[in-house]
Amino acid sequence: MVSRMFRIETGDDKERRDLLRRRLLDTNTAASPVLRALRGTPGERELPLHVWALDEAGGLAGGLAGHTWTTWLHVTYLWVDARHRGTGLGTRLLARAEQTATERGCRAARLETWDFQAPDFYRKHGYEVVAVIPDYPPGITEYTLTKHFPDPASGPTPSGH
Repeated sequence: MVSRMFRIETGDDKERRDLLRRRLLDTNTAASPVLRALRGTPGERELPLHVWALDEAGGLAGGLAGHTWTTWLHVTYLWVDARHRGTGLGTRLLARAEQTATERGCRAARLETWDFQAPDFYRKHGYEVVAVIPDYPPGITEYTLTKHFPDPASGPTPSGH
């Protein structure tokens, strides 16, 4: 007989969180032929990707934190100190992350941003809005954007990019 009684708990338990993550990954891998094919390959691994910009004094002027997984770059954070905004630093950080990701075999990128942050910045750099979540959090709209990188085998475009 199957028990229908459960003790439900909340809290911050790193060991249980890691166990849950492993079990979810194992279950998803078993259910998906695509994920099964990745098992044991370099593409299966999630690798951190961090890019830092330091000012003349060695202080943090900006940075990008994210990770690569399979053929995708996921940008988690991109920040530029107010003193350095408008200098092209954000563009340089994003470009370096995309370059590193393509060297790792990534063919696309994704990220989330809010309406008061930088959706236009990302659009200017070739990202397209694929999801909009209004009122997340209340009074703010969240955007999910993606960008597909050119195939390196196809060579440069006629404009040289």
